[in-house]
Amino acid sequence: MSDKVAKPLGVLPLGDAAAYVEFSDSLDLEVNDAVQRLAAAVHVRALPWIRDVVPALGGLALHFDIEHEALPAAPLQEAARLVDECLKQGLPDTEAVGRALEVPICYDPELALDLTELAARLKLAPEEVARRHAAVEYRVLMMGFSPGLPYLGGLDPSLAVPRRATPRATVPAGSVAIANLQAVVYPYAIPGGWTIVGRTPLTVFDARRTPPSLFAPGDRVRFRPVPRAEFERLREAERSAS
Repeated sequence: MSDKVAKPLGVLPLGDAAAYVEFSDSLDLEVNDAVQRLAAAVHVRALPWIRDVVPALGGLALHFDIEHEALPAAPLQEAARLVDECLKQGLPDTEAVGRALEVPICYDPELALDLTELAARLKLAPEEVARRHAAVEYRVLMMGFSPGLPYLGGLDPSLAVPRRATPRATVPAGSVAIANLQAVVYPYAIPGGWTIVGRTPLTVFDARRTPPSLFAPGDRVRFRPVPRAEFERLREAERSAS
């Protein structure tokens, strides 16, 4: 096991009902991969006093049921012991965590609001930016800051740009955007400051659905380019199904 994940940096309280087990204070894809696998190992334990296990970029949040009779007297210390035990026993393989998802995406300039500007900035044709964006496999590093919004690692470094200087007050639902070495998919119309390179017709988040989110931590994602006509057909099918 890598020295980076052999021992956490610390276990921090998140209020009185959760603990955060930290392995890195910055994005490290090797650490994140181990965190995803660690989350799966903790889930398998199905401990009744743990309500939820939430992987983040560089650590793992364990949420407690503070009213459960099995809650340990010292839950922070027990969380640290649990993580140490899972690490020592070995974590599941990367391929066993998450699903393989194919997500249709349309790079039409009317939907990819920043694609033309980005291409000019990178001195590339818009079609080449789209090709590079869709050519790689992404991994869902974590979910946040809004319900259903995935942070995806794996962006081609040649496309890396900082966040926009001026965020948009509203980003259309389904917009696929990039910043630095990550991508996100906006689950509904919310403010955002990332560079929009495409849009998916899929419903990314629906509270009435089980599960409500299209994405989950650890999922492996590939974007499949589709023309505008297919985008509209798929979007209409999504609307009819909801």
